[in-house]
Amino acid sequence: MKVIFLKDVKGQGKKGEVKELSEGYVRNFLLPKGLVKAASDGNLKTLEVQTASELKRKAQEKEDAITLGKQLEEMTVVIKTKAGEGGRLFGAITSKQIAEGLAAQGIKIDKRKIELEEPIRTLGVTQVAVKLHPEVKAKLSVQAAEE
Repeated sequence: MKVIFLKDVKGQGKKGEVKELSEGYVRNFLLPKGLVKAASDGNLKTLEVQTASELKRKAQEKEDAITLGKQLEEMTVVIKTKAGEGGRLFGAITSKQIAEGLAAQGIKIDKRKIELEEPIRTLGVTQVAVKLHPEVKAKLSVQAAEE
């Protein structure tokens, strides 16, 4: 029996796949649990439309990420902090503070997307990588300034 998977089923198939499975397994296990639906002509057309819209949405997300990346590369986030002699900071600047600085400038980015190998501990400008999309990364300038 040909079916379309609605959810991932371990050892059988992933969501959106069309596969031929034994009729008993489908009728007695997969259909009652809502894991698959029959692969009729209407259901196959619906699957094609859903797949096309999903691809379009992912392409739009990538375009938006590229646009945001260009915007981030042109800007500098200034974070004021206390510093001692020699430009050493009291404490450090973390990804959370960078995310808050971006939010103050009207750009909302999750702190987990800011890839900071180690917290910033000196005054000056530092380049920080921001992962906006699985395929898009941008460099952001972060300036640590003395209060």
